[in-house]
Parts: sequence; C-alpha cells; structure tokens
Amino acid sequence: MTNGFAKIAVASPLTSVADCTKNVQEIISIINKVAKEGAEIILFPELAVSSSSCGDLYLQPFFLQKIQDALQLIIDASRTVNTIITVGAPVKHVNNLYNCAVTIYNGCIVGITAKSHPTAEERRWFSPADTLPGNATATLCGQQVQIGSGTIFETGTCRFGVEVGSDAQAPNAPCNQMVLAGADVILNPAATKESVGVHTETIAHIAAQSKRCICAYAYANAGYGESTSDAICSGANAIYEAGCELASSPRFATGSQYCITEVDVEKLRKLRTGNVHFAACGNACDTIHIAQKADKCSPLTRTFDSTPFIPKGDKAAESLKEIFMIQSIALAKRIEHTRAASCVIGISGGLDSTLALLVCAKALDIIGQPHSNIIAVTMPGFGTSDRTYNNALSLMKSLGVTMREISIKAACLQHFNDIGHDVNNHDVTYENSQARERTQILMDIANQCSGIVIGTGDLSELALGWATYNGDHMSMYGVNASVPKTLIQHIVRHIAANSDDDVRTTLLDIVDTPISPELTPADEQGNIKQKTEDLVGPYELHDFFLYNFINYGFSPTKIYAMTQKAFEGTYDNCTIKKWLTTFFRRFFTQQFKRSCMPDGPKVNSCNLSSHGSWIMPSDTSYALWIAECEKL
Repeated sequence: MTNGFAKIAVASPLTSVADCTKNVQEIISIINKVAKEGAEIILFPELAVSSSSCGDLYLQPFFLQKIQDALQLIIDASRTVNTIITVGAPVKHVNNLYNCAVTIYNGCIVGITAKSHPTAEERRWFSPADTLPGNATATLCGQQVQIGSGTIFETGTCRFGVEVGSDAQAPNAPCNQMVLAGADVILNPAATKESVGVHTETIAHIAAQSKRCICAYAYANAGYGESTSDAICSGANAIYEAGCELASSPRFATGSQYCITEVDVEKLRKLRTGNVHFAACGNACDTIHIAQKADKCSPLTRTFDSTPFIPKGDKAAESLKEIFMIQSIALAKRIEHTRAASCVIGISGGLDSTLALLVCAKALDIIGQPHSNIIAVTMPGFGTSDRTYNNALSLMKSLGVTMREISIKAACLQHFNDIGHDVNNHDVTYENSQARERTQILMDIANQCSGIVIGTGDLSELALGWATYNGDHMSMYGVNASVPKTLIQHIVRHIAANSDDDVRTTLLDIVDTPISPELTPADEQGNIKQKTEDLVGPYELHDFFLYNFINYGFSPTKIYAMTQKAFEGTYDNCTIKKWLTTFFRRFFTQQFKRSCMPDGPKVNSCNLSSHGSWIMPSDTSYALWIAECEKL
C-alpha cells in the first residue's frame, strides 16, 4: 500500500480437530484469496494448524511431526504470494513445548513468538516464554529460527509484534513493551472460549488496548470446527485502530471467514510523535526485518468518516451538549474575571452569531445574571436579506436580550466618500469596510456598557482566513474559535430540538439558511446572492481537509485519496482537487490572522489557537503543499 496504509487480514478457518492436513488446506485457500486482495499480512488463530483443543496429543512426537509436515505446506505456499503469514502452532525447544505464533514469508520462517503467559490448563502442555534462554533458536521444518517473546517484525510499511491469546489479558502484556519499542500493529492469534459476556469483554479490551497503546490491534479467534467438549469458539475476528473498529466478522459462522482492511500506520506514528509516554525507549525489543517485495497499490477498501467533527452514535446528543457547556462555562468564567457588566454581540441571523448568542444566554444563566445583560446588536447593511434580518429579531426577542438596531449604510457611505471609493465597486474594500464598521460599533458599545465583545467566528473560517482582519476577526473572547462550521449546524439543531416551538422554528430556519457574509447587495427579490461556499468551497470538504491535516499531518496526496473515498458519488476528482488546493493556499497565507486571534475555549483535538495549539510563522511558504496538489 501507499500513503502510509498497510493492508491486514485476520481469518478464522474452518477447523477439524487434529486433522492438520485438512486445516492447512483451508488456511492456504484463505491465504490465496486475501493475497489477491492485496493483503500484506494475514493472521490466523492460536494453534490453527492443529486446532487449539488437542489436549494430550500435543505431547505425542508423532502428532508434533504431523503438525510440522502440515506447516511445511504453508511455507511452500507462501512462495507464490507476497503476503506475510502468522499462524499458530506448537513448537518444541530442547525439553519444553511452547504455544507459538509462527511468522512466514516467501518460503522462510522469519520468527517464532512463544506465548508468555499460558493459562493454568495450558501449562499441562506448554511452558511460558520466559523459560527460553536468551537468543534462543528452534529447529522447525528444517529451519533454524529465533524463538522468544516480544520480537518486532519490520516490513516496508509497518512494524508489528505478536502476543498470543490470553497474553493480552496479563498485567504485563507483551504488547506494552512492543509498542514502546515502535510496533505499529499488534497481532493476537487467539482461541477464546465463549460464554455469556466474554465476547463483549474481549472486544472492549481490544478497543481499549489499541487506544491506550495508539496502535492497530488485529485479533483472530478460532471458530467453527473447534472441539465443543467443554466450550465453543465463535470465530469472531476484529481489527481496531486507536480505539476505533475498522473491520470485524460475525460470530458463530459455520465456515471459514476473514476480514481485511487498511491500517493507517502514518496516522498512528503521528499520534505517538511528541507523546511523552512513547519516548521511554526505542530498542527494548529484538527486531526482525522482512524484505517484503513492493507490490502494486491495491485500492482503499476502508471507509472514512466524511464528517469527522460530528459526534456519532448513541451518545451524540450528550457530546453536543458537552461542547455547548464547555463554551458556556468558559464564557461565564471570562465574564466574572473581567467583571463585565454586559456581553455585546453582533447578530446577523446567521449560523455563527446564533450559536454565540445561545452561548451568551447559557453563560449568564450559569452565573445567575439576566439575559438583559446581553446587548445584541443587529446592523443591517447593503447585503442584509429579509430572511436573516427577521430571524435575528425573532431570536433576540425570544431570548429576552437587550436589542439594538444600528444600520451601517450611512456610516459606510460616508466612509466611501472619505476614502474616495466608488459605492458601485463591490470589491474587497466595499466588503471589508462593512465588517470593520460593525466591529467598531460593537467595541464602542462595549465601552459604553462596561461590557466585552463576544466573537462569533468559527474554526473553519479561521482555517481559511475567511474573516476581515480587525473586523469580524477581532473580539474580546471568541466562543466559537474551535468549533468548525459543520459542527455548529449540529449544535444548533440539538438546541432547537430542546427548545419551545417558536425558538425551534427560528433556529431550524437559520440552520437551513445559505451561509453568507451578506456584504454585497441581495437580488431583486431580497434573497441572498453572495454564498460563501460558492466562493471558498463546501465547508464539509474544508472541515474534512482541516481535521486530517491538523490532527495527523497528512499530505495533500493522502488527503485527496481519503476524500475521494469519503465523498464518493458527491464530488468528482476535479472538484476535490480544486478545493483542496484552495484550502492549502488559504491556510498558509492566512496564518497572520490566527497569530493574533482572541482567546477562546478548546472543545476538540483540532484547534488553531496561537496560544500553544497551533504554532506556525505567518510567512511560512506553501510551495511544497501546492506543488503536490498540482500533481494530483
């Protein structure tokens, strides 16, 4: 794979207890299938060659030899595929037998990982890995191979380690040391016995382990055909990445099954970079290099969330409420600290000022002050539409704030006359003078009322520099500074759902209103003519670009590939390239506005505050990023 992805498969083959030849035939069949799909690594369950429930047969030399003979068939088959294979089998060293994961590539056994913590039952047959001497080797299928625990295998695309079965549950699980030593992926071949609740606990552990260790965790569980003398294995497989499920297969299937997906190794390494917990050691584990051949890039199959800022699932509403409370508590603290007698805010009837006004109202509720302490000012200009004007008035009335209406038309006309600007020339001077006039009015009212001006600009606008410098760019506290445009829509919808009918109707109409600065005249019917997304591009695209660029530092090429997948059927390649190029050009050229932005609360991992969240010189060149965009 390219763009920092590694394609990994996990499989649960149909098993026949102790019939090694039949088991291996099924394993080889799966290997050939996933190899055609571009899998770089495939993981099979614990003791998959023989099945995991052979009991005292493991102690019979005849049976152990038949296992080796069957394993040799896998080794031979590996010569015809470009896939690294990890499969479970017992391995003898001197006088002890070990429950092992055997890693194979291109006709060679490249390493053997022994189970560190066999269960009490397993110790009847298998010794723990710590009984092996240092630098131990075992003879397996005629090859002399390193055997131990905690070994890291390094390929051209990732570094992976193996912990066998219940090793994952140990307090000193091998994966802890392996991830500190640089393992991106942990493979766990398992034969977990099912009972009520076990699967839920297992998946919860895998998710937590992958999140805590900032790694990908691949789990392959034994399945149908394993002995049912005492319990069953469900064949549930899963691949997780930093706490998120990428792929899984159903439980209780009656045949072989596998799942395959791409792990974002670049993302994992970016998340670890600068994390003090991963600076502890770098050479604590032995490393085996696998010279895997570079293969042609197979297409991405995993999905990408097209709205990564939006909370999902059963707790989405709770998350939206939490974000709103973070904004409100932060503003409440700022009001009390500055001893401000009022909050002064400009209300346009648009999305951003609506959320900011709702935050002001909640902040005053928190500190026990009346909504009349909010001085809400609507300032109609040359482009104000009837729809936004009426929505602004309706919202202010319903919240019980102190309303003021000040038209900026006369002041701007006087200003145009003073600087010698043609009022019919609707250029950037025409637009920005209106934004600065509005900011001047708000600042002066704040002086009159011993108040503070509450900024309404959002994270998406800051990223693109879509704000007038020293106009709407400036305030005394920016409550929306780390809330992207796509998220604001959902927060306002959430608040609307919990409001009375009149407020709900107004809020939902505001959400549905086209996003616009309304700085150029409306059309003949009084409708909005200047639409932001026509000028700078769809915010859903820009928020997707921003999330993946800031959080993970992905290149334009990678973001482009991910966007194609996330917005398949919505935007064509030319459109994605156009707005991606716009994003990088504007992001770099507009840093000077972020370098002097007001304070504001952080609500998610993506933040552009110059006070430590995002530090970049204002004159940074964008040449490298634009050059890569042009090649797309």
